[in-house]
Amino acid sequence: MNTKFTDSEINIIYTPIGCIHSPYMKVEDMPIQPTGAINVRGKITLFDEYITATKDLEGFSHIYLIYHFHKVTDWLPLITPFLDDQSHGLFSTRAPKRPNPIGLSVVKLLGIDKNTLLIENVDILDGTPVLDIKPYVPAFDQPESARIGWLEGKAASVENQTSDERFKN
Repeated sequence: MNTKFTDSEINIIYTPIGCIHSPYMKVEDMPIQPTGAINVRGKITLFDEYITATKDLEGFSHIYLIYHFHKVTDWLPLITPFLDDQSHGLFSTRAPKRPNPIGLSVVKLLGIDKNTLLIENVDILDGTPVLDIKPYVPAFDQPESARIGWLEGKAASVENQTSDERFKN
């Protein structure tokens, strides 16, 4: 079985569908997860060709935002995450420096006005390109017996943790 792709076999290109606007102008001022951004409001400005794609989205209270970490230029296989002083494998963290710098946040959807989605609990840098939006569905997205690995006993402190310069280029 081939485990590598050549450039002629696969070419992945993502096109932003809009832009996230938030009060966070600097990486080091942002919370590290949406639970640290409770009541922080922002908005998504979608490009006009995607307005129709929001039909029926207002029926959902929360949405997944999939976005591009546009300030990230490299990655590391081992990192020391915000909530620990020990090194961990990148894939066991939510650190932004990734081989494919894709971010994921669950935010509250407050409303939609034409090409603008009003959102809350925003932990994302202003000007971040949005790649996709999906509805959050608790029955699909909350496994009953989920484990949280090395984060056991540390996750509760996320609400007071802000980003710093450790993942800045």
